[in-house]
Amino acid sequence: MSTSVASDNPLGMYLRDRRTKLDPAAFGFSGARRRTPGLRREEVAQRANISATWYTWLEQGRGGAPSAEVLDRISRALMLTDVEREHLFLLGLGRPPEVRYQTAEGVTPRLQRVLDALELSPALVKTATWDVIAWNRAAAAVLTDYGSLPPEERNILRLIFCDARVRAAQFDWDSVARFVVAAFRADAARAGAAARVGALVDELCRLSPEFEAMWRDNDVRNYGEGVKRLRHPIAGPIAFEYSAFAIDGRPDLGMVVYNPATAADASRVRSLLT
Repeated sequence: MSTSVASDNPLGMYLRDRRTKLDPAAFGFSGARRRTPGLRREEVAQRANISATWYTWLEQGRGGAPSAEVLDRISRALMLTDVEREHLFLLGLGRPPEVRYQTAEGVTPRLQRVLDALELSPALVKTATWDVIAWNRAAAAVLTDYGSLPPEERNILRLIFCDARVRAAQFDWDSVARFVVAAFRADAARAGAAARVGALVDELCRLSPEFEAMWRDNDVRNYGEGVKRLRHPIAGPIAFEYSAFAIDGRPDLGMVVYNPATAADASRVRSLLT
């Protein structure tokens, strides 16, 4: 096939490329009498539970756009990774697939080293449900000693609404709490975790009438960047400029870094670490 013809059907090119890289024996198919490497079209169709004719048309650029369900079946049949599945949807439908929520158990050692390198900047990694799963020494000293808490209590919403010490540390608790609820709602929906936060929301509604009222407002916000002011019980008032960062390949995780706003604020953080 010529380059010009191939470029007219990038979806077909991608499907052919992916199936030719698979080992038939790994899927229980015979490797005998194959003119080309990889799976046959009929075998991909069988694994995807779709018509062999329809799959052939997809590779040939015929038959119109596939549905999201068909692309999802094909992605499983071809054992695509998350980034390969996303690319398949972009080629087939011009948009990424709906996010599939992943339960996070921790971060890579490399990402933890990034956190640890931020000596005077409290930094943490949170899930889409706002559970803190990684932090650095500055975060433990300035924000919360997450290591002293059971994993189920390392949740930012629980701390904001149910921990008197965390509440007292906020200069304007009401504004902070409203921001947290709105950003949490947006994060959970973006990561496909809206259905997973029901138990947490129900619990907080029972424990905090303030949370229940704010949740009913249905506000959404991006975390983005801004200024955070704290009243630390030892170091006194500290101001930070915070920024939120996405973690590539993990839409369910986000990193937040708090940089001391002034040299005096940095000095106060340093005093807590010495």
